[in-house]
Amino acid sequence: MRIFLLSFIFIIFLGCSFDNKSGIWKNESKIITENNDEFSQFKDLVTTNSPYKKELKIKDNFKFSIPDLYSNSDWTDIFYDQYNNSKNFKLNGLNRKFFQSKRITRYKLDNYFLYQNDNIISTDQAGNINIYSLSDKKKIVTFNFYKKRYKKNVKKLNIHVENNIIYVSDNLGYLYSFDYYENRILWAKNFKIPFRSNIKIFKNKLILSNQNNHLYYIDKNNGNILKLIPTEETVVKNKFVNNISLNSASTFFLNTFGSLYSIDNEKMEIKWFINLNEASSINPSDLFLGNKLINTKEKIVVTTNYFTYIMDSNTGTILHKKNFSSLIKPLIIKDYLFLISKNDFLISLHLNTGEIIFSHDVNKKIADFLNTNKKKIKFKNIFMINNKIHIFLINSFVLVFDLNGNIEKITKLPVKLNSNPIFINDSIIFFDFKNKLSIVN
Repeated sequence: MRIFLLSFIFIIFLGCSFDNKSGIWKNESKIITENNDEFSQFKDLVTTNSPYKKELKIKDNFKFSIPDLYSNSDWTDIFYDQYNNSKNFKLNGLNRKFFQSKRITRYKLDNYFLYQNDNIISTDQAGNINIYSLSDKKKIVTFNFYKKRYKKNVKKLNIHVENNIIYVSDNLGYLYSFDYYENRILWAKNFKIPFRSNIKIFKNKLILSNQNNHLYYIDKNNGNILKLIPTEETVVKNKFVNNISLNSASTFFLNTFGSLYSIDNEKMEIKWFINLNEASSINPSDLFLGNKLINTKEKIVVTTNYFTYIMDSNTGTILHKKNFSSLIKPLIIKDYLFLISKNDFLISLHLNTGEIIFSHDVNKKIADFLNTNKKKIKFKNIFMINNKIHIFLINSFVLVFDLNGNIEKITKLPVKLNSNPIFINDSIIFFDFKNKLSIVN
């Protein structure tokens, strides 16, 4: 009987690789286990709003206004900039491997890495900070802050770099400053409670939060606390990680309770806050899930496990509320929002009017493009590159859409993509599953 069951399971797995022409769905069942989707394994409890799943073509007379191509030269924030957004990157191509390094580390690399002054800055779960020089084609620094008593602990590091100084927070409650030019610690503090957010910098301030939803303003020169702002705590910690974004005037902080705060950057005082937790539960605070905040100077976009909110960043007023969420961090290009909904729709809407410009079932678009059966795929990132929408899949395929929402091509990276990619000097840089650094153009 056991042999029969194993044979049956094997046959089912073989059926997931039906697309021999492209390979886009090949081994998809295996890939699903590697998915880092913010909302995976989350049980839907809200039934008041049915998910949006309407096919909508762009109007004949509509034309996007997009910024010029941008040749990027650094990546000092894990989400690229203070807004957690990106630009219309210029890229020479996706098909040719220009360079691949030797293995950077034998430990599991963190998903995000940085670039500054021709150096790749990565971290791993052993707590190593690895500096790889692209000009020298070798690793020039490996630094580990942690003593032997923490050797067996898995470290989760968050980093931000400014000039030659890397600011690091971790899940052990440490915050420290490391000069990688001089290979030395400038200062280190133990706050006892694990940090659980990205790091932002505003002038002399480091801004981050811990797992108890306490928001810290830290003097980046010495690690001293400038201001501590407690916010609502949750009993149970889920996959959602506190998220912070900035504009020139305000810090925006989304905590695990589902509350969005706006704090004055200079005065470090709360300007407004709003709770966006609409989960239906005895203890709803434990069920909130959100995605990374993105914002402009005037608006902030929040995607929760049920809704997408477009809000006035000055007042916190909800301008538009849509009954779709986003699986991955959305993208703002000028006045337009692009996202992948929870049910796999590529949706674009106007930030000012809230009007949906187009919406398309991505899986159906792929099936029609390949002239094959529809099959579900898994998403990793969305970017605008060379005036086109590029959707990166976790199986290293890339979907290229025009601004009308139509697939132009499906391509596969020459190296398997593991980390989040960055775009530097008209090339794409990422780590593969063997911890090797790849440059593709």
